[in-house]
Amino acid sequence: MNIPLSKTRRIDNTLYLSGELGFDANGKIPEGITAQTENCIANIKATLATEGLDLSHVISATCYLTDPADFAAFNAVYAAAFPQPYPVRTTLAAALMIDAKVEITVIAQG
Repeated sequence: MNIPLSKTRRIDNTLYLSGELGFDANGKIPEGITAQTENCIANIKATLATEGLDLSHVISATCYLTDPADFAAFNAVYAAAFPQPYPVRTTLAAALMIDAKVEITVIAQG
């Protein structure tokens, strides 16, 4: 399927990343919020690295969870991954266009 979007867009020193899902190296989405969140963040890290950035450059995150009951487990993985000061963040309960539990999009500067 051809999806009309760019994975990243840079304007001056600000990098915008499209939403990232929890795909693993084999293109599969694992079971469970913890594994999916870990994969989302690993995929974000990999994308940031292509631009010479890392998670410390993230200034804003928007996170979509399909089940509000997953919030505590999601938050534990997120808190362990991002350095302080944490990015500003919005977390929403939402239906996703693919069978996944979490999607994260970020904005980074650097």
